Amino acid sequence: MTRSIAYHASPLLASKTPVWRSKFIVAALGLAFVGLGARAAYVQVVGNEFFQRQGEVRFARTLELPANRGRVLDRNGLILASSVAAQSIWAIPEDVDKTHPRLADAAKLLDIKLADLKKRLSDEDKTFVWVKRQVDEPVAKEVEALGIKGIYLRKDYKRQYPEGEAAAHVVGFTNVEDVGQEGVELAFNKQLSGTPGSRRVIKDRLGRVIEDVRDAIPPQDGPDLQLSIDSKVQFFAHQKLTEAVRAHKAKAGSVVVMDVVSGEVLALANYPSYNPNRREHLSGEQLRNRALTDTFEPGSTMKPFVAALALEHKLVRPDTVIQTAPGRLTIGGSTISDAHPNGALTVNEVIQKSSNVGTVKMAMQFQPREMWEMFHDIGMGQKPDVPFPGAVSGRLRAHKSWRPIEQATMSYGYGLSASLYQLAQAYTIFARDGELIVPTLVRQPEQAHGQRVFSEKNALAVRHMLHLATSKGGTAPKAQTMGYSVGGKTGTAHKQEGKGYADKKYRSFFVGLAPVEQPRVVVAVMIDEPSNGQYYGGLVAAPVFSETVQQTLRILGVPPDMSVKPQIVVEAVEESF
Repeated sequence: MTRSIAYHASPLLASKTPVWRSKFIVAALGLAFVGLGARAAYVQVVGNEFFQRQGEVRFARTLELPANRGRVLDRNGLILASSVAAQSIWAIPEDVDKTHPRLADAAKLLDIKLADLKKRLSDEDKTFVWVKRQVDEPVAKEVEALGIKGIYLRKDYKRQYPEGEAAAHVVGFTNVEDVGQEGVELAFNKQLSGTPGSRRVIKDRLGRVIEDVRDAIPPQDGPDLQLSIDSKVQFFAHQKLTEAVRAHKAKAGSVVVMDVVSGEVLALANYPSYNPNRREHLSGEQLRNRALTDTFEPGSTMKPFVAALALEHKLVRPDTVIQTAPGRLTIGGSTISDAHPNGALTVNEVIQKSSNVGTVKMAMQFQPREMWEMFHDIGMGQKPDVPFPGAVSGRLRAHKSWRPIEQATMSYGYGLSASLYQLAQAYTIFARDGELIVPTLVRQPEQAHGQRVFSEKNALAVRHMLHLATSKGGTAPKAQTMGYSVGGKTGTAHKQEGKGYADKKYRSFFVGLAPVEQPRVVVAVMIDEPSNGQYYGGLVAAPVFSETVQQTLRILGVPPDMSVKPQIVVEAVEESF
């Protein structure tokens, strides 16, 4: 029989609940709501920027839209440097499974050690890391096909240099960020770079773009830069220089070619060089743009300027006779000698045979200040006006400190220093009838304006002397070239070593112009430390000048001014240091 229970009669229900308990519960609930309200106010109002920023860090991304870097062109519009489309591989480290079986395949495709790849994916930044920049399109597509979560592609640009080693020191190169590091790429980096655009987006955990936060800002591509360099002349000059350096077992060499009508630099070649497309194992020796960064005592190439100054001051005429016998001259206890005694020589012959004694006798008639002003006017001791990193000014001491023997040695190129580029520029004086021009590396079709240094009459007289130096009886018959008359001056200088000069280390150079009657180009050649038995500038540097001049004038369309027949005279070469 079921017993009925009267729950309403339970003694528990009959007991009274304390009032404080209900009040406590109500108060606790009220405080909880107040806390939630305060927290909401803090998140929405007080700390809004912080939480907004944290949300953006996790999901918002600013995608840079790279600008296409401007091309570098030669004077004829041929490409010296351009950007091509490439892909860069990036990753969200926290999304990548470090044990993924295909991670090793990705490392192999990207030519990265698996351990290095995993190290990059363990970066402190869990939201973004570069895996590899500027990957070729086919390789990038293969990596994408592996389907590894957290690894993505991004469009990028890769710089290419079609002329390779020949134009490396002119054009230079950029780094992976497309920022110029050497040469024109560095000197004109701001102009070539353009302005990158941007796109602000929201991405999900898989890296997919969900929406754009704002309108994209399109990139502005960099403008093209057209240089004065002629890629054909540049290639040929580099080729002949390379052959000469190797044939004479030399340490290095440089060639500068200038158009004296427009003032444009047509070629600036150096050896050793490097391939700007592959820079894995570059050395300082390869990177140095020696034509601009290396200075040396210019030796006998200074003698024509002393002769011009003597003509300018009416101290001599081209046919004035100077006694150089017995081939020696003592000044202040030091003896200056000619390589070969010559006896009485006219001023023309002093330059033709490169007589130290004859040059010194002209120089010692000047006040030191007059010689210093002349050297200064032709650009010695001054940084050349060329937008190139590392261009040097050379050395020209103040005339007040010159001793007589120093004034004497400076007349034939010892005691001051210059770069090959400065020498080439100085010789534009004789090519431009007494005017010094400022060369340019940027295309400039107009005729250059010059600053007068010597009178036209005296500049023409010295130009005739330079022509004699390359003729029979001169120091550089090997400078002659088929079809064109040439003029120039040799130089052979002992290299400085410690506090003195090395006995068997030389720099050999030749600076000249062509054609003689209406010069179009100045070409300067320097060979550093020839060590294969020959070291005179007339034997080592002059042949490079000859071949470069002939090819350059043909490319420029300059008609021959001589009968096209062999002009080289084979005979013993006399030259003074």
